[in-house]
Amino acid sequence: MCLVVSGPALAGGGILGIDEKLSYDNSGIWARSNQSALLHLLVVGEIGGAVWEGGDTRLGKTFWQSIDSSALAGISAEALKHVFTRARPAQTDNPNQWFQGGAHYSFPSGEVATVSSIVTPFILEYRQDSPAVYALELLPLYDGIARMKVQGHWQSDVLAGFALGGATGYLAHNRDSPFVLNALPHGFMVGIRNGF
Repeated sequence: MCLVVSGPALAGGGILGIDEKLSYDNSGIWARSNQSALLHLLVVGEIGGAVWEGGDTRLGKTFWQSIDSSALAGISAEALKHVFTRARPAQTDNPNQWFQGGAHYSFPSGEVATVSSIVTPFILEYRQDSPAVYALELLPLYDGIARMKVQGHWQSDVLAGFALGGATGYLAHNRDSPFVLNALPHGFMVGIRNGF
C-alpha cells in the first residue's frame, strides 16, 4: 500500500515529490550578491566573535561550537555533492537527474547547510533565556529561498542542507568542549576581549 501511494510522489518531482524549477530571479533581495554577503558576514562574524570572546565565556563557547558546526557541515555537504552529483535547476528542468558526474553539485545545498549550522548552536544555547533567538532561523530560510530563485537548488536540496546544518549544529552544541578550540593553542581560551 505504501509503495503504491508513494510511487507517484517520487516520479513527479524529485525525491520528495516537491521539486519544481522556480522562475529565475537574481534581483533585489534575492540577488546572488546578497546571498554571498550573508554567508561571508556570518562566517567572519563567527570567527571574529570566537577570537574576541575566547572559549571561557558562554557566548565564546557558543561561537566556537558554531565554527565546529559550520566546518563539519561544509565538509559533509561538499562530500555529499560529489557522491550524488545532482543537476541544478539551472542545468535541467528535470529534478530526477542524479549521478550526472562532475559540475552537477546541487544536493545538498552547501550554503543553506552552512548558514543553518552557524545559527543552530546559538538557538540551542539561548532558546530558554530568549525565545526571540528563534528568529535566527529566518537566515537559512531566506538563503534557501534565494538559492532556489537563482536556480541554484531544488527544494529538496535546500531541505537537506537545512537538516544537515541543524544536525551538525546539534552535534557541536552537545560537545563539552569545541573541537577546533581544543586543536588551537591555549591562548584562544582567553580571547582578545579579556586582554584589554
